[in-house]
Amino acid sequence: MAQVLDIVALRSLIAVADHGGFHRAARALLVSQSTVSLHVRRLEKVIGRPAVEPDGRRSRFTPDGLLLLDEARRIVGVHDSALGRLAAEAERVLVVGSTEHAADRILPVLAAAAREVHPGCQVRFRVDRSARLREAVERGAVDLAVLLAGPGRGDGRASGSLPLRWYAAPGWQRPVGGGPLPLVAVEEPCTIRHRALRVLAEHGIAAGVVCDAAYLAGVLDAARAGLGLALLATAGACPDGLVEVPGLPPVPAAPLAALAGRGSDPRLAAAAVRAVRQLLAGPGPVRAGLAPAREPSRSGS
Repeated sequence: MAQVLDIVALRSLIAVADHGGFHRAARALLVSQSTVSLHVRRLEKVIGRPAVEPDGRRSRFTPDGLLLLDEARRIVGVHDSALGRLAAEAERVLVVGSTEHAADRILPVLAAAAREVHPGCQVRFRVDRSARLREAVERGAVDLAVLLAGPGRGDGRASGSLPLRWYAAPGWQRPVGGGPLPLVAVEEPCTIRHRALRVLAEHGIAAGVVCDAAYLAGVLDAARAGLGLALLATAGACPDGLVEVPGLPPVPAAPLAALAGRGSDPRLAAAAVRAVRQLLAGPGPVRAGLAPAREPSRSGS
């Protein structure tokens, strides 16, 4: 078996040099002088030559000892730096955010991506509207967020898209007499709200928002209560308590963007984009919602 330079023994050798002798080294290391001597002798046995020899009442390093001392400082320095980086990585907390839409499917893959890039890190989550997530990323409160993005230029990375479909409570009926179509939507600013109103207007269908909600949960509650239609971004099954409403104009899928904080590890954003695209490209109805990569822009929901 190959010889090994023990880290503890190397620390004792360094202490002898830094403190001017075995006795002072022992006091600094909080061990006995005999322990320090044993450590140095162990190193001498490994290299096969004396490292420290008596010089009157003191000790001095031999030429071989000076070479060993240089290597000892280098080895211990690298060892301590590695431990420091590993400890910092283990204690690091990454905050990842997701748009409310399909968060139940997006968050698990974001967590896996974060731990793939930074094994052992703690992951915290934030589910919010896209506008609020973008603000949190910009001020450094969130490391990475996957959010809804509107058409146009932006600073995120395209990550696939979510299908947009019309939903309502079971048995919901359109207004009698051809009145405006009642909609429930997230309050301004909201990309999906804008899309719903624009698409209906393009098809000559009168519509108006009868219920504003601060968050997606409020939209779902209002739709389940039968207050009106909701245009929702989904990634799989129909939302509980709702049914898809046929016969309405199709709406283009909502693109997703991965937005990373300033100075964040670029590998994190790359892993997140890869994971979300793979999720959305999987088998099932979500695949139809994929759209060509677009440049995202600021959005509200």
